[in-house]
Amino acid sequence: MDQKEKTDIRSLNLKELTVFMEQLGEKAFRAKQIYQWLHVKQAASFDEMTNISKALIEKLKENSHLVSIKQEAVQISKIDGTRKYLFLLDDGNVIESVFMRYKHGNSVCISSQVGCRMGCRFCASTLDGLVRGLTPSEMLDQIYQIGRDTGERVSNVVVMGTGEPMDNFDNLLKFIELLTDENGLNISQRNVTVSTCGIVPRMRELADKKLQITLALSLHASTQEKRLELMPVANKYEIHEVIDACKYYFEQTGRRVTFEYSLVGGVNDTDEDVRNLCRLIKGINCHVNLIPVNPIKERDYVQPDVRVTTEFKNKLEKNGINATIRREMGRDIDGACGQLRKRYMGS
Repeated sequence: MDQKEKTDIRSLNLKELTVFMEQLGEKAFRAKQIYQWLHVKQAASFDEMTNISKALIEKLKENSHLVSIKQEAVQISKIDGTRKYLFLLDDGNVIESVFMRYKHGNSVCISSQVGCRMGCRFCASTLDGLVRGLTPSEMLDQIYQIGRDTGERVSNVVVMGTGEPMDNFDNLLKFIELLTDENGLNISQRNVTVSTCGIVPRMRELADKKLQITLALSLHASTQEKRLELMPVANKYEIHEVIDACKYYFEQTGRRVTFEYSLVGGVNDTDEDVRNLCRLIKGINCHVNLIPVNPIKERDYVQPDVRVTTEFKNKLEKNGINATIRREMGRDIDGACGQLRKRYMGS
């Protein structure tokens, strides 16, 4: 059987896996055993499944494939131990993930697509366009491989690496279901953050699911005019439409929304920008995450001065808006989304 025709077994939830086992002529309880191997013990191959008969393992190999991405490279920051991974997929594509240690636990930032078609001006992920969306198993296995490599538990997951998660919506939902399943890794939905550049219909659809995950909007500008300069998605979804979708998300879920705001020196960090931003989001239950932009050689954007960043934050807080400056992790490695993959592809 061709690999493409085989069932992607790590992308099945327990119910689907039970049906699959029954189709193979196996008893339903086998599904739970195999599910444990896939999501608790995080087996990289069928041969690791020691309490499964050889005959069943052969049957699994014949009818399904077990996605197990390969670690191609890892960069470790000498400053804070942040690890940036480059993973090789079965089809030869490469993706990036990042492991970060915080006081509140270990966080992994994963990719949801190979490349990206959103075209945000300050992002390295989008320079070569979109190749394809990742399967739920490919998203999960980034976390599993990092847990295996570090020997440490991952407690927080951020879908904010390469790709636009809302552009891979069904696979994203399945990934969240598997990640937070009590029979699997059992990560709390409250410890999962999904980022979007503002695909309004999908944001509203996600709100209607009433999950307890955090929605993070890549806002990066305080007016429609400026957002158009930085983010082509603004041609399709006007800034107030996107903000309304964030309000709707809070109404449906009760979860505070995060606004990601990359500060680009001389572009969106002025006094006028902060005034406009306060007007735009005042009264919303939100948190603003200020990110001094990571310079990339393909663009001529620069980081603002530290004083400018601090003043921007202080002005937001004076207006009653909760704001933090993102601590830079892994500054001495290819920290920005897409940089390591870009370098690898160019080598």
